[in-house]
Amino acid sequence: MKIVFDPIYGDHLRDLGHPESPDRVELVAARLGERGLASDILAARDAADDVIERVHEHRYVELVKREIGDLSEPRYLSTGDVVVDARTLDVARRAAGGAVAAMEAAVAGNQAVFALVRPPGHHAESARGMGFCVFNNAAIAARAYQAQAGGRVLLVDFDYHHGNGSQDAAGSGLSYVSTHAWPAYPGTGHEILEFGGDALVNVPLPATGVATEAFVAIWEALLDRIAAFVRPDLIVVSAGFDYVAGDPVGDLGVDVGAASELARAINRTAQQYSNGRVAYVLEGGYDLDALTDSVAQVITCTDRGEYERSAARLDAVSVQQRELLKVVDERFPH
Repeated sequence: MKIVFDPIYGDHLRDLGHPESPDRVELVAARLGERGLASDILAARDAADDVIERVHEHRYVELVKREIGDLSEPRYLSTGDVVVDARTLDVARRAAGGAVAAMEAAVAGNQAVFALVRPPGHHAESARGMGFCVFNNAAIAARAYQAQAGGRVLLVDFDYHHGNGSQDAAGSGLSYVSTHAWPAYPGTGHEILEFGGDALVNVPLPATGVATEAFVAIWEALLDRIAAFVRPDLIVVSAGFDYVAGDPVGDLGVDVGAASELARAINRTAQQYSNGRVAYVLEGGYDLDALTDSVAQVITCTDRGEYERSAARLDAVSVQQRELLKVVDERFPH
C-alpha cells in the first residue's frame, strides 16, 4: 500500500509535549518501515490557497497566515483550541497537500493509499480551526477530487471524536458518515439527513465505551447502507484510531484488532462502488503502539486484498444504536 509522508510533518509543535506530537508520524513511519510496510512512499506537496479555499473561507486562510506569520513562541489560534507555532502553516499546507496527493494516487491506480499526515483536520470548520486541526485535510482531498473529476465522495470517519468540520463541509456531492463518543468533544453529531442525494449520518456511541463486536457490526451495517445509497466514486477515510482501548485522548474500549475489520469493510465497499479507490487520511490516535498497529493492519489487509465480512452480529449492538440504524435504513433505501 502506498503511503504519503513527508519529514516536514514532524516540525509542527516539536518539543512542546503536546499529545498531537511529531512521534505520531515520525515514530509510526519508522516502525512501519521496520515491519516492511513503508517501502512505497509517495511525496506530498503544499496545498495552494485555492485548493484549501474549496473548504475554508478566504478570510479564515488569511487569519491563519496572519496569526502564524510572526510567531516567536507557540500560542492558541484565535478561532479555537488549536496550538500553533512558527512552523504550523507550512506543515498544515503540506498535510492538506499530502491528503490531495493520496487521493490522486488512489484515483490514478484504482487503489487505497494512506496519507500519514499531521496536524489532523476533521475538526476544522470553514472559518474556524479547533481541536488540534488547522485545515480539514480529508474534506480538501474530497473537494479536490470533485474539482478534477466530478463525481460523488463518501467521507468515512471512525475517529473517537465527531468530525464537526467535515460535517460542516458535507453536501454538493460529498456525503459524511461518522461514529463518535457522546458526550465528548466537540459535542456535535446527532444528525441523520438526506439532502439532495447526499447523506449525513451520525451514530453517537456512549463515551463509556462499546464492545468491539458492536463497533465492527455498526460500521459494517453503515457502510452497506450508505454506500448503496450514495454509490460513491471515491471513498475518503478520516482514519482516527483514538477509539482504541487505552488511548489517552479517546478510548472507546475497542480492541486494536478492529482496524483490520474496518479495513476489510472499506475494501469490500470500495471494490463494489469506487473501483478500489480509497484515500485514508490520518486523524486521531495518541497511543503510539496502538496507532502503529492500527495503521499496520490497514496496510496489511489492503495489500492482501482482504475484504471478508466479519462474524460481528448486530445483536451485539445496544438497543439505542440499533434504533439509530433502523432510522438509517428508513432514510436511505437501496
